[in-house]
Amino acid sequence: MSNDLRAASGEKTLIQSLATYLRARSIVMLLLGFAAGLPFYMIYQNLSLWLAEAGVDKGEIGLFAWTGFAFVIKPLWAPLLDRVPIPVLDRMVGRRRAWMAAAQVGIIATLLAMSAADPGANLLYVAVVAVAMAFAAATQDIAIDAWRIEAATDEEQGVMAAMYQYGYRVAIMVAGAGALFVADVANWAAAYQAMAVLMGVGLLTVFFAPKVEVREYVPPTRAPLPQMISKSVIGPFRDFFSRYGVNALVILLFIALFRVPDFLMGYMTGPLYIDLGYDKTTIGAIRSGVGLFAILFGVFLGGVIVARFDFRWSLLFGVVSQAATNLVYTWLALSDGTVGGLAVAVVSDNIAYGAAGTILIAYMSSLTNTAFTATQYALFSSFYALPGKFVGGFSGFMVEGVGFAWFFAITAIIGIPTAFLVFFLKGMEEFKKDAPPEKSGDPGSIDQPENAPA
Repeated sequence: MSNDLRAASGEKTLIQSLATYLRARSIVMLLLGFAAGLPFYMIYQNLSLWLAEAGVDKGEIGLFAWTGFAFVIKPLWAPLLDRVPIPVLDRMVGRRRAWMAAAQVGIIATLLAMSAADPGANLLYVAVVAVAMAFAAATQDIAIDAWRIEAATDEEQGVMAAMYQYGYRVAIMVAGAGALFVADVANWAAAYQAMAVLMGVGLLTVFFAPKVEVREYVPPTRAPLPQMISKSVIGPFRDFFSRYGVNALVILLFIALFRVPDFLMGYMTGPLYIDLGYDKTTIGAIRSGVGLFAILFGVFLGGVIVARFDFRWSLLFGVVSQAATNLVYTWLALSDGTVGGLAVAVVSDNIAYGAAGTILIAYMSSLTNTAFTATQYALFSSFYALPGKFVGGFSGFMVEGVGFAWFFAITAIIGIPTAFLVFFLKGMEEFKKDAPPEKSGDPGSIDQPENAPA
């Protein structure tokens, strides 16, 4: 196809697709992704190491995993980010970035508070600070997701999602290796203080990054409290179902099933490695070496796929690639446990994981209405995580019943219904674009800004 024909058809060339990674809003997204990833690792991986070193019982350490429910239930307070302004900051940097700054200040404060903790003497203090940090981090996630969706067109969401994940992964490397190095050389207090300083990257981005929004945010009009609750809490859900009708149930089902194979198999890859006789040094080297670069490449690949193809083919690629790489683990379970085999399994799985994650983020972003961006995206991101986290708890029993090889094959088969659902989603996208907006004056209607998608 010639360049003229490509331009006429609206399909981007590879060079044009790659150029979008260097745009100002993409760089901003990279830095915000870094700010999002930094506290996550400090809440979970590093905190559990600190607690273990302090002699805290494993059962009590395990309870700290429940702080993660802040990220699952974030739709409950996401409407606040759509409706409530932050005094002064709202006018300075806009509604989304004002909430980012407020959340980042909360993260910095809790990181510093954690640096004053003594897990061996006062575990309750640690728990309270960890929960507060998780809520601040989840709030930041809501604001960043809302800004990302409103700062780029649907065609650019794949690139924005990819840059977010790049920044997130870099933050995990810094919070993992960097914080552990500081803790080893100095102490855990210094490690948490260092991460608090690095959260300044997010604050600097909020206040000094250029305004790159392409969809202007229009604050909702003031209304009495009952009407405000109706529009803020019920309105986003009513809007989604009014635009898609019964098809909304199929969309939610697809989102819920999309990552189930990965969530289900992910809990059992570690036990498989041990069962095959791999030592922890080898596992860590491959996961943190070629495995990390594989994820980064997968994230990049997902962004390019979304930029060049429509969502139907992008989503199908995500579903099929996840299923196919799960079958690689079936092959690994039947192999002799060579280092090369482990590398092939980890690399292929990480590429599919990174690409599928980027594609799903971009798709969920396209479903939101700019009148309710924060609430609706928080709903989608929580909805896709819940089923996978639930069924993942049964993965060990499945392995005990059928063995590793059949277990990974079953996780791949689970992806087949999701692949069929992809073809129903194409018609829903057309329905969304063609559906007329509701009139503001109608009873029960939702007031929407003029630039909100119908």
